[in-house]
Amino acid sequence: MSIVRVQQAYGAIVEGEALISEEGFSPRYDLDRWSGIITRPGHRLEGMSIVDKVCFFPTAKGGIAAGWAFYDIKWKKIAPKAFIFGVTNPVMVQGAVFAGIPITAGWAPHPGEVFRSGDWVRVDPARKLIETIGKT
Repeated sequence: MSIVRVQQAYGAIVEGEALISEEGFSPRYDLDRWSGIITRPGHRLEGMSIVDKVCFFPTAKGGIAAGWAFYDIKWKKIAPKAFIFGVTNPVMVQGAVFAGIPITAGWAPHPGEVFRSGDWVRVDPARKLIETIGKT
C-alpha cells in the first residue's frame, strides 16, 4: 500500500480512480463545465475527464469565479470525487466545501512518485492521508 500524507483536508472519505496532473487546474478556464472534460488546448490532461475521479493537481488556478464553478459541476453531476492540491487558495477551498467536494492541500511525498493515473485510491480527510487500495 502506498500513502501520501496531506497537510490540510476537508470532506468525507471517498474512493475512486486517481487522475494525476503535473499541471495546475482552473475549473473556469481548463474545464468544459458541461462535460467534465479538460479542454484547454495544450493542457497535459487535455481530453481527459475529471468526472468521478480523485484529481491531483500541483496548484489551483483561479479566483472568485473558480469557487462557484465547483458547485456548478457538482450540481451537473460531473464533479470529481475529490480535489487533491499541492497548493490551493481560500476561494477554491470555500467552493469545494460549499459544493460538498472533498479537498486537500499540501502533500508528502509528491503523489506522482507514489501513484499513477488509474490507481484506485482512498481519500481520508480526517486522517489526512490518501492511500492506494488497488489498480483499475
